This record gives sequence, C-alpha cells and structure tokens, in this order.
Amino acid sequence: MKNSKKIRLILEDNTEFSGYSFGAERSVSGEVVFNTAMTGYPESLTDPSYKGQILALTYPIIGNYGVPGDDREENLHKYYESYALHISGLLVSDYTEEYSHWNAQKSLGTWLKEFGVPGISGIDTRQLTKILREKGTMLGKILLDGKEVDFYDPNKDNLVARVSIKEKRIFGNGKYRILLVDCGVKYNIIRNLIKRDATVILVPWDRDLSKEDYDGLFISNGPGDPKKCDVTINHIRASFDRDKPIYGICLGNQLMALAAGADSYKLKYGHRGHNQPVIQAGTHRAFITSQNHGYAVDNKTLPDDWEPLFINLNDDTNEGMIHKTKPFFSTQFHPEASSGPTDTEYLFDEYMDIVKKYSDK
Repeated sequence: MKNSKKIRLILEDNTEFSGYSFGAERSVSGEVVFNTAMTGYPESLTDPSYKGQILALTYPIIGNYGVPGDDREENLHKYYESYALHISGLLVSDYTEEYSHWNAQKSLGTWLKEFGVPGISGIDTRQLTKILREKGTMLGKILLDGKEVDFYDPNKDNLVARVSIKEKRIFGNGKYRILLVDCGVKYNIIRNLIKRDATVILVPWDRDLSKEDYDGLFISNGPGDPKKCDVTINHIRASFDRDKPIYGICLGNQLMALAAGADSYKLKYGHRGHNQPVIQAGTHRAFITSQNHGYAVDNKTLPDDWEPLFINLNDDTNEGMIHKTKPFFSTQFHPEASSGPTDTEYLFDEYMDIVKKYSDK
C-alpha cells in the first residue's frame, strides 16, 4: 500500500509477522483468533462477541465492497450487528481501499480509523491460521512505530459487562413480550423477533429477571468466559422455576448450561465462520451454521433432565441443548446469522410457536 507505515503482529510465543497499516495508527493487544467466512466483515467487526480480540480474516481479499452507511430500521443500525466496532485489531492478507458496492459509503480502512482500530495487511494469514490451529488461540499485540504494549488476556475480564446496555430499551410493537438479556446481543436477533410479532424488551446482563413481565425469555450471545457472568447465571437459574419459554444463543447456550448445573470449557481455537456443520441429535438432519465462540458446554456434565440438541460434526462438541419436559432450549451457533447461512432461522419460528402455546394472549 502506498505511504503505509510498517506494522508488526507479535504472538505470545514470539512468532512475528510484519505488514502495512491501514487502520488506526496505534498499538494494541488482545487474543488472536481467526474467522473462515468469505463475506460479512461489517457484521463480524460489529459483533460484540469479538470484544478484546484481534481478528484474522482467512479470505484473501478484504475491503473490495467497502462499508455500508449508517441507515436505521426499527431504531437499529440496518447493516451492522451493534453500535460500534468491538474487535481490538484486524489482520488481512490483501486489502484494497478501492471498493464497489451499491450501499458502500466508505472504505474499511476509514471505518477502522473512526473507531480507533488498527489493521494490518500483507501478512501471511494462512501461516498464522496454521499456527493457531496447531498451538491454539494465543495472545498477541500489534505494534506500530515501536510503541510497546503488554500482552492482554481479555478472558480474565467480564467482557459482557463492557458490551451490555446500561438501561432497558424496547423495540417493536408485537403481541408477545420477549425479554432479551443483552450479553452482547447481535441486532439480527432483535430483527428476527420483531418480524415474528414480538415486542422485544432488551435489558442489561445483570437485570433481575424475576421482576420482569414477559411471555418468553431470550439469552443473547456475547464475549468471553461464561463463568464470569455469575449474576446472569443465578438469574437464569431462578427463571427456570417460572416455566416460561427460554431460548439461548451462543453465550446464552453456555449460561443456560451453567445455570442448569453443567460445566463449560475453553476450546483450543474456537469456532468462527459461516461454514460450521452441525447435526440435530438423534436424527440425520445436518445444517451449515455461522458461529463465533471460544468456549463450549461439556456434554458429559449435562443434568439428567437436559440433553444435547445439536452436535458439531467436525469435533463432536455441544451445539445446543434442550430440557426434556420444560420449554427451554438453546443453540451454540447463530440461526440469525448476518451475513451467513440461514439454514436454521426456523428456530425462531419454533421458539415463537412455543411462546404462543404458553401465552394466554
């Protein structure tokens, strides 16, 4: 790139990559992860589940369709998954400032600079991904102009508290009241609920759910170690006694499992991309899913009244669970994927059907 500064990525094992800066000119640190999706970087960069992470995109050409504008719909950003960029840094092989798309308003580099996020182009993302697959996710730091920073492990912090809203917000005007716990919610979850006749009451991660009136409870996705969310786990556990429908996605799956008495653990390098195959337990129904998580539920620790709902076909990890008698279920993947496969969006229909069944409306 013309007139770009040299910039370095250093992993905690001292492996070093050098490239060129195309975002904010600053040094940062975080957890280095990779995403295998071919499209959807505006959605990925605004996904709160990436809080504290330095994201490597494995698709070689990035930036060619630019970044969409700040259009709003239902008081939500129309093309983004949240209100801001949440990644700490971006790593790509080839970047272009020249973009072409019908709704593009700016370049990716310009967008990164607006949110203070550094980007590196010209590094061997294939080699980086091979290292992360063999050794596991690692801490890393991006250094510009010799400005040193310490390694930072975001998983030691309660990242959910950083990305969750502070005050209750209401979206839509549907017949059924869905209480959505914001652990780092992707906006497309809200969009999917609204178009299914729901009024969505979005509440902070630590909200006392027992004081809320709702027809169905929804636990969102979010970043980091689920065990950092003791307050949320306790509130979910108490909500099990109300017998009102509950659906959890991604981190929501892990929080529900912990509330039920199961355990979670950190994956070697996580599942991130639009091409993760899962199978519905006890059937031959397979789906291609979009995922973004670094932790998983331990199937062996599920209590007797719960059972796996989906299983990952790559590594047999948990992809969801369901209660044997009560209207509670969850998925580790994202049926609201945006962008991404929509094979499992029907789960929103199933959830709302359960809500209607248990509602007196």
